[in-house]
Amino acid sequence: MLEHFQRLGNTVFDSLEKIGRGHIFFAQVLAGVPSLFWRPYLVIVQLYAVGVLSLTIIIVSGLFVGMVLGLQGYNTLIDFGATEALGAVVSLSLVRELGPVLTSLLFAGRAGSALTAEIGLMKATEQLAGMEMMAVNPLKRIIAPRLIAGVIAMPLLAAIFSAVGILGGYLVVVELLGVDAGSYWSQMQDKTDFIEDVSNGIIKSIVFGIVVTWIAVFEGYDCIPTSEGVSRATTRTVVHSSLATLGLDFILTTIMFSDL
Repeated sequence: MLEHFQRLGNTVFDSLEKIGRGHIFFAQVLAGVPSLFWRPYLVIVQLYAVGVLSLTIIIVSGLFVGMVLGLQGYNTLIDFGATEALGAVVSLSLVRELGPVLTSLLFAGRAGSALTAEIGLMKATEQLAGMEMMAVNPLKRIIAPRLIAGVIAMPLLAAIFSAVGILGGYLVVVELLGVDAGSYWSQMQDKTDFIEDVSNGIIKSIVFGIVVTWIAVFEGYDCIPTSEGVSRATTRTVVHSSLATLGLDFILTTIMFSDL
């Protein structure tokens, strides 16, 4: 029994110690961000890696999510004779909630895991140590561009996800099920508010972008420099990023859209 409590205490202590190191790491990376104004190409290269290369999974997923939303909404609202509200249902569901959240989960699985594996491999092959020997700060040269690229890419990918999802809902609701196209678009325009809905969705995706990219680059930089260590760090990135996204979504939704 005593050994059990000792292991539990050690686990809690190690977790708190790692959280502390993560925050110090984040502050050190932020200190290196201003240097990127003189080297913007470092961010552009990473934007291509984490943003452009993630477009395929974002577009395909957004299309199918929008189609499912349209189909499920039609099956529910037709019993109440309110199928003209499908445009608002699809747009609000995507812009407020599903767009930022699902984009973050997909981003963590595709780009986040790639960032962790790439940085972890650099550490395992002593590329980061070699840069330090040449008086090059890896936090400024390697980590900061990836963090900024992730923060920029996430809201753009979430906007594309929501736009494609709305198009997918249109294809099912209007083209397949025969709901009036004018009702679909007019209800969407009438019920979706830019400040309350679109802006809050953008804020959500920016917060998710910061947290997911932060976790990804920290896990790569902090991993044990072996093949097994890099593999475990990549798994932790996906798990921790997904849990952080869902937990933060509840907190942000409570602040933005409820009267609590």
